[in-house]
Amino acid sequence: MLLLVFLSLFSVVAALWFGRTHLSAQEILQGLLLGLSGPGGSDHPLKVIVFDLRLSRVLISFVCGGALATAGAAFQGLLRNPLADPFTIGVASGAAFGASVAIFFGLSGTGFLGLGLLPVAAFIGALATLAAVIALTKLGGGLGKESLILAGIIAATFLSALISLLKSLDEESVSNIVFWIMGSFQGRGWGHLLFALPYMAAGLAMVGAFARELDLLALGDEEAMYLGVDVPRARFFLLIGASLLTAATVAVSGIIGFVGLVFPHMVRMIWGARHTRLLFFSFFVGGTALLWSDVAAKTILPQGEELPVGVITALFGGPFFFAIMRIQGGKWRGP
Repeated sequence: MLLLVFLSLFSVVAALWFGRTHLSAQEILQGLLLGLSGPGGSDHPLKVIVFDLRLSRVLISFVCGGALATAGAAFQGLLRNPLADPFTIGVASGAAFGASVAIFFGLSGTGFLGLGLLPVAAFIGALATLAAVIALTKLGGGLGKESLILAGIIAATFLSALISLLKSLDEESVSNIVFWIMGSFQGRGWGHLLFALPYMAAGLAMVGAFARELDLLALGDEEAMYLGVDVPRARFFLLIGASLLTAATVAVSGIIGFVGLVFPHMVRMIWGARHTRLLFFSFFVGGTALLWSDVAAKTILPQGEELPVGVITALFGGPFFFAIMRIQGGKWRGP
Protein backbone atom coordinates (compact mmCIF):
# COMPACT_ATOMS: atom_id res chain seq x y z
CA MET A 1 0.00 0.00 0.00
CA LEU A 2 2.79 2.40 0.92
CA LEU A 3 4.63 1.59 -2.30
CA LEU A 4 1.52 2.27 -4.36
CA VAL A 5 0.89 5.59 -2.58
CA PHE A 6 4.52 6.59 -3.17
CA LEU A 7 4.26 5.64 -6.85
CA SER A 8 1.13 7.78 -7.19
CA LEU A 9 2.78 10.78 -5.53
CA PHE A 10 5.84 10.34 -7.73
CA SER A 11 3.58 10.26 -10.80
CA VAL A 12 1.88 13.50 -9.77
CA VAL A 13 5.25 15.24 -9.47
CA ALA A 14 6.78 13.67 -12.59
CA ALA A 15 3.77 14.60 -14.75
CA LEU A 16 4.53 18.30 -14.14
CA TRP A 17 7.47 18.00 -16.57
CA PHE A 18 5.19 17.32 -19.54
CA GLY A 19 3.63 20.20 -21.43
CA ARG A 20 4.02 22.52 -24.37
CA THR A 21 6.68 24.59 -22.58
CA HIS A 22 9.88 22.84 -21.55
CA LEU A 23 10.80 23.64 -17.95
CA SER A 24 13.72 22.59 -15.78
CA ALA A 25 13.34 21.00 -12.35
CA GLN A 26 14.35 24.31 -10.74
CA GLU A 27 11.69 26.23 -12.69
CA ILE A 28 9.00 23.69 -11.75
CA LEU A 29 9.95 23.94 -8.08
CA GLN A 30 9.89 27.74 -8.31
CA GLY A 31 6.44 27.67 -9.90
CA LEU A 32 5.13 25.39 -7.15
CA LEU A 33 6.56 27.62 -4.42
CA LEU A 34 5.02 30.70 -6.04
CA GLY A 35 1.65 28.98 -6.16
CA LEU A 36 1.84 27.84 -2.54
CA SER A 37 3.01 31.24 -1.31
CA GLY A 38 -0.36 32.87 -2.00
CA PRO A 39 -1.52 35.67 -4.29
CA GLY A 40 1.81 37.51 -4.27
CA GLY A 41 3.16 35.91 -7.44
CA SER A 42 -0.19 35.41 -9.16
CA ASP A 43 0.99 36.94 -12.48
CA HIS A 44 4.34 35.19 -12.65
CA PRO A 45 4.55 32.97 -15.79
CA LEU A 46 6.04 30.03 -13.91
CA LYS A 47 3.25 30.13 -11.35
CA VAL A 48 0.60 30.21 -14.08
CA ILE A 49 2.17 27.33 -16.06
CA VAL A 50 3.20 25.01 -13.22
CA PHE A 51 0.65 25.66 -10.49
CA ASP A 52 -2.46 26.95 -12.24
CA LEU A 53 -2.34 24.90 -15.44
CA ARG A 54 -0.26 21.76 -14.91
CA LEU A 55 -0.72 20.91 -11.24
CA SER A 56 -4.48 21.46 -11.28
CA ARG A 57 -4.86 19.29 -14.38
CA VAL A 58 -2.65 16.54 -12.97
CA LEU A 59 -4.67 16.41 -9.75
CA ILE A 60 -7.99 16.46 -11.60
CA SER A 61 -6.96 13.57 -13.84
CA PHE A 62 -5.69 11.58 -10.84
CA VAL A 63 -8.80 11.96 -8.67
CA CYS A 64 -11.12 11.36 -11.64
CA GLY A 65 -9.28 8.15 -12.53
CA GLY A 66 -9.38 7.03 -8.91
CA ALA A 67 -13.09 7.82 -8.62
CA LEU A 68 -13.95 5.95 -11.82
CA ALA A 69 -11.96 2.85 -10.83
CA THR A 70 -13.45 2.84 -7.32
CA ALA A 71 -16.97 3.26 -8.70
CA GLY A 72 -16.32 0.44 -11.18
CA ALA A 73 -15.19 -1.91 -8.40
CA ALA A 74 -18.28 -1.00 -6.36
CA PHE A 75 -20.68 -1.52 -9.29
CA GLN A 76 -19.10 -4.89 -10.18
CA GLY A 77 -19.58 -6.06 -6.60
CA LEU A 78 -23.02 -4.50 -6.23
CA LEU A 79 -24.42 -5.94 -9.47
CA ARG A 80 -22.28 -9.13 -9.33
CA ASN A 81 -21.45 -8.55 -12.96
CA PRO A 82 -17.84 -8.53 -14.24
CA LEU A 83 -18.86 -6.30 -17.16
CA ALA A 84 -20.38 -3.60 -14.95
CA ASP A 85 -18.69 -0.20 -14.94
CA PRO A 86 -19.51 3.31 -13.68
CA PHE A 87 -21.74 3.93 -16.70
CA THR A 88 -23.88 0.79 -16.46
CA ILE A 89 -26.96 2.37 -14.89
CA GLY A 90 -27.11 5.40 -17.19
CA VAL A 91 -25.55 8.08 -14.96
CA ALA A 92 -23.04 9.01 -17.67
CA SER A 93 -25.81 9.33 -20.25
CA GLY A 94 -27.63 11.70 -17.92
CA ALA A 95 -24.50 13.81 -17.52
CA ALA A 96 -23.99 13.81 -21.30
CA PHE A 97 -27.57 14.97 -21.81
CA GLY A 98 -27.18 17.76 -19.24
CA ALA A 99 -23.97 18.92 -20.89
CA SER A 100 -25.57 18.72 -24.34
CA VAL A 101 -28.45 20.92 -23.19
CA ALA A 102 -25.97 23.49 -21.83
CA ILE A 103 -24.05 23.47 -25.13
CA PHE A 104 -27.26 23.62 -27.18
CA PHE A 105 -28.48 26.74 -25.34
CA GLY A 106 -25.03 28.36 -25.33
CA LEU A 107 -24.56 28.16 -21.56
CA SER A 108 -21.16 26.44 -21.54
CA GLY A 109 -19.31 29.74 -21.19
CA THR A 110 -21.60 31.34 -18.62
CA GLY A 111 -19.88 32.02 -15.31
CA PHE A 112 -20.94 30.18 -12.16
CA LEU A 113 -18.65 29.99 -9.12
CA GLY A 114 -15.70 30.49 -11.46
CA LEU A 115 -16.91 27.74 -13.81
CA GLY A 116 -19.13 27.57 -16.83
CA LEU A 117 -22.59 26.12 -16.38
CA LEU A 118 -21.63 23.01 -18.35
CA PRO A 119 -20.26 20.94 -15.41
CA VAL A 120 -23.19 22.04 -13.25
CA ALA A 121 -25.69 21.01 -15.93
CA ALA A 122 -23.88 17.68 -16.42
CA PHE A 123 -23.95 16.96 -12.69
CA ILE A 124 -27.65 17.81 -12.42
CA GLY A 125 -28.38 15.58 -15.41
CA ALA A 126 -26.48 12.70 -13.82
CA LEU A 127 -28.31 12.99 -10.49
CA ALA A 128 -31.70 13.34 -12.22
CA THR A 129 -30.99 10.16 -14.19
CA LEU A 130 -29.98 8.33 -11.01
CA ALA A 131 -33.26 9.37 -9.38
CA ALA A 132 -35.22 8.20 -12.44
CA VAL A 133 -33.40 4.83 -12.47
CA ILE A 134 -34.09 4.28 -8.75
CA ALA A 135 -37.77 5.18 -9.28
CA LEU A 136 -38.07 2.80 -12.24
CA THR A 137 -36.36 0.04 -10.29
CA LYS A 138 -38.66 0.44 -7.28
CA LEU A 139 -41.67 0.22 -9.59
CA GLY A 140 -40.32 -3.18 -10.56
CA GLY A 141 -40.34 -4.35 -6.95
CA GLY A 142 -37.07 -3.18 -5.38
CA LEU A 143 -33.40 -2.47 -6.01
CA GLY A 144 -32.58 -5.84 -7.53
CA LYS A 145 -29.47 -6.09 -9.67
CA GLU A 146 -31.39 -7.20 -12.76
CA SER A 147 -33.87 -4.34 -12.36
CA LEU A 148 -31.07 -1.80 -11.93
CA ILE A 149 -29.31 -2.93 -15.09
CA LEU A 150 -32.55 -2.94 -17.09
CA ALA A 151 -33.59 0.51 -15.84
CA GLY A 152 -30.11 1.84 -16.62
CA ILE A 153 -30.30 0.51 -20.18
CA ILE A 154 -33.72 2.10 -20.66
CA ALA A 155 -32.52 5.47 -19.33
CA ALA A 156 -29.30 5.42 -21.36
CA THR A 157 -31.11 4.53 -24.60
CA PHE A 158 -33.75 7.23 -24.12
CA LEU A 159 -31.17 9.91 -23.26
CA SER A 160 -28.96 8.94 -26.20
CA ALA A 161 -31.94 9.53 -28.46
CA LEU A 162 -32.48 12.97 -26.91
CA ILE A 163 -28.81 13.85 -27.43
CA SER A 164 -29.12 12.84 -31.08
CA LEU A 165 -32.19 15.07 -31.34
CA LEU A 166 -30.24 18.06 -29.97
CA LYS A 167 -27.45 17.39 -32.47
CA SER A 168 -29.91 17.34 -35.37
CA LEU A 169 -31.57 20.57 -34.25
CA ASP A 170 -28.32 22.53 -34.06
CA GLU A 171 -25.51 21.27 -36.29
CA GLU A 172 -23.12 23.94 -34.96
CA SER A 173 -23.15 22.32 -31.52
CA VAL A 174 -22.40 18.82 -32.79
CA SER A 175 -18.59 19.10 -32.61
CA ASN A 176 -18.69 20.55 -29.08
CA ILE A 177 -21.06 17.83 -27.86
CA VAL A 178 -19.00 15.06 -29.45
CA PHE A 179 -15.72 16.42 -28.06
CA TRP A 180 -17.20 16.65 -24.56
CA ILE A 181 -18.60 13.12 -24.74
CA MET A 182 -15.18 11.73 -25.74
CA GLY A 183 -13.72 13.03 -22.46
CA SER A 184 -10.94 15.56 -21.92
CA PHE A 185 -9.17 17.55 -19.23
CA GLN A 186 -8.26 20.38 -21.56
CA GLY A 187 -9.11 23.73 -19.99
CA ARG A 188 -9.88 22.24 -16.58
CA GLY A 189 -8.55 24.04 -13.51
CA TRP A 190 -8.80 24.45 -9.77
CA GLY A 191 -12.45 25.47 -9.96
CA HIS A 192 -13.40 22.15 -11.54
CA LEU A 193 -11.42 20.23 -8.93
CA LEU A 194 -13.03 22.10 -6.03
CA PHE A 195 -16.46 21.59 -7.60
CA ALA A 196 -16.04 17.80 -7.83
CA LEU A 197 -14.09 17.03 -4.63
CA PRO A 198 -16.95 17.26 -2.07
CA TYR A 199 -19.11 14.84 -4.05
CA MET A 200 -16.18 12.49 -4.64
CA ALA A 201 -15.36 12.53 -0.93
CA ALA A 202 -18.97 11.72 -0.04
CA GLY A 203 -19.04 8.92 -2.60
CA LEU A 204 -15.76 7.43 -1.38
CA ALA A 205 -16.99 7.57 2.24
CA MET A 206 -20.25 5.76 1.38
CA VAL A 207 -18.60 3.07 -0.70
CA GLY A 208 -15.80 2.53 1.84
CA ALA A 209 -18.26 2.29 4.73
CA PHE A 210 -20.04 -0.62 3.01
CA ALA A 211 -16.94 -2.54 1.87
CA ARG A 212 -17.75 -5.45 4.19
CA GLU A 213 -21.32 -5.58 2.87
CA LEU A 214 -19.94 -5.74 -0.67
CA ASP A 215 -17.98 -8.85 0.30
CA LEU A 216 -21.12 -10.49 1.67
CA LEU A 217 -23.34 -9.39 -1.24
CA ALA A 218 -20.97 -11.28 -3.54
CA LEU A 219 -22.32 -14.46 -1.93
CA GLY A 220 -25.86 -13.60 -3.02
CA ASP A 221 -28.69 -11.60 -1.48
CA GLU A 222 -30.14 -14.47 0.54
CA GLU A 223 -26.78 -15.54 1.99
CA ALA A 224 -25.91 -11.91 2.83
CA MET A 225 -29.25 -11.51 4.61
CA TYR A 226 -28.57 -14.62 6.72
CA LEU A 227 -25.22 -13.10 7.69
CA GLY A 228 -26.89 -9.95 9.00
CA VAL A 229 -26.74 -7.57 6.04
CA ASP A 230 -29.66 -5.22 5.45
CA VAL A 231 -29.51 -5.85 1.70
CA PRO A 232 -31.86 -3.07 0.44
CA ARG A 233 -30.18 -0.46 2.66
CA ALA A 234 -26.64 -1.55 1.72
CA ARG A 235 -27.50 -1.66 -2.00
CA PHE A 236 -29.11 1.81 -1.84
CA PHE A 237 -26.14 3.51 -0.18
CA LEU A 238 -23.62 1.71 -2.39
CA LEU A 239 -25.61 2.79 -5.43
CA ILE A 240 -25.71 6.41 -4.26
CA GLY A 241 -22.00 6.44 -3.35
CA ALA A 242 -20.78 4.90 -6.62
CA SER A 243 -23.11 7.13 -8.63
CA LEU A 244 -21.84 10.26 -6.85
CA LEU A 245 -18.29 9.29 -7.82
CA THR A 246 -19.38 8.78 -11.42
CA ALA A 247 -21.49 11.95 -11.62
CA ALA A 248 -18.78 14.20 -10.17
CA THR A 249 -16.17 12.75 -12.51
CA VAL A 250 -18.23 12.89 -15.69
CA ALA A 251 -19.36 16.44 -14.87
CA VAL A 252 -15.80 17.78 -15.06
CA SER A 253 -14.16 15.40 -17.54
CA GLY A 254 -16.80 14.05 -19.91
CA ILE A 255 -17.16 10.32 -20.52
CA ILE A 256 -13.91 8.38 -20.13
CA GLY A 257 -14.33 4.68 -20.77
CA PHE A 258 -12.48 1.53 -19.67
CA VAL A 259 -10.94 2.99 -16.47
CA GLY A 260 -13.80 1.78 -14.27
CA LEU A 261 -14.07 -1.50 -16.17
CA VAL A 262 -10.49 -2.70 -16.59
CA PHE A 263 -8.53 -1.65 -13.50
CA PRO A 264 -10.77 -3.24 -10.84
CA HIS A 265 -10.22 -6.55 -12.66
CA MET A 266 -6.47 -6.01 -12.71
CA VAL A 267 -6.42 -5.16 -9.01
CA ARG A 268 -8.60 -8.18 -8.24
CA MET A 269 -6.13 -10.45 -10.06
CA ILE A 270 -3.13 -9.12 -8.10
CA TRP A 271 -4.49 -8.36 -4.63
CA GLY A 272 -7.64 -10.45 -4.39
CA ALA A 273 -11.36 -9.72 -4.27
CA ARG A 274 -11.75 -8.47 -0.69
CA HIS A 275 -13.31 -5.06 -1.17
CA THR A 276 -11.44 -3.23 1.59
CA ARG A 277 -8.23 -3.75 -0.37
CA LEU A 278 -9.90 -3.73 -3.78
CA LEU A 279 -11.41 -0.25 -3.38
CA PHE A 280 -8.18 1.22 -1.99
CA PHE A 281 -5.90 -0.20 -4.67
CA SER A 282 -8.40 0.56 -7.45
CA PHE A 283 -8.38 4.24 -6.51
CA PHE A 284 -4.60 4.61 -6.73
CA VAL A 285 -4.11 2.35 -9.75
CA GLY A 286 -6.96 4.00 -11.69
CA GLY A 287 -5.80 7.48 -10.73
CA THR A 288 -2.21 6.85 -11.79
CA ALA A 289 -3.30 5.22 -15.05
CA LEU A 290 -5.61 8.08 -16.05
CA LEU A 291 -2.98 10.66 -15.07
CA TRP A 292 -0.47 9.17 -17.52
CA SER A 293 -3.18 8.69 -20.14
CA ASP A 294 -3.83 12.43 -19.96
CA VAL A 295 -0.09 13.12 -20.26
CA ALA A 296 -0.09 11.02 -23.44
CA ALA A 297 -3.22 12.77 -24.72
CA LYS A 298 -1.65 16.24 -24.50
CA THR A 299 1.87 15.33 -25.73
CA ILE A 300 1.43 12.62 -28.37
CA LEU A 301 0.41 15.03 -31.17
CA PRO A 302 2.73 17.73 -32.54
CA GLN A 303 2.22 21.51 -32.57
CA GLY A 304 0.29 21.71 -29.32
CA GLU A 305 -2.74 19.71 -30.47
CA GLU A 306 -4.51 17.39 -28.02
CA LEU A 307 -6.34 14.11 -28.24
CA PRO A 308 -9.37 13.51 -26.01
CA VAL A 309 -8.17 11.37 -23.13
CA GLY A 310 -11.12 9.04 -23.70
CA VAL A 311 -9.52 8.05 -27.01
CA ILE A 312 -6.28 7.10 -25.22
CA THR A 313 -8.07 4.98 -22.59
CA ALA A 314 -10.08 3.23 -25.30
CA LEU A 315 -7.00 2.49 -27.42
CA PHE A 316 -5.14 0.96 -24.48
CA GLY A 317 -8.11 -0.30 -22.47
CA GLY A 318 -9.54 -2.59 -25.13
CA PRO A 319 -6.37 -4.69 -25.69
CA PHE A 320 -5.61 -4.59 -21.95
CA PHE A 321 -9.08 -5.94 -21.16
CA PHE A 322 -8.58 -8.71 -23.72
CA ALA A 323 -5.19 -9.56 -22.18
CA ILE A 324 -6.75 -9.91 -18.71
CA MET A 325 -9.40 -12.18 -20.18
CA ARG A 326 -6.72 -14.36 -21.81
CA ILE A 327 -4.72 -14.56 -18.56
CA GLN A 328 -7.81 -15.77 -16.71
CA GLY A 329 -8.59 -18.30 -19.42
CA GLY A 330 -11.89 -16.65 -20.34
CA LYS A 331 -13.21 -17.10 -16.79
CA TRP A 332 -13.53 -13.94 -14.74
CA ARG A 333 -12.63 -13.99 -11.09
CA GLY A 334 -16.04 -12.88 -9.93
CA PRO A 335 -16.60 -9.82 -7.83
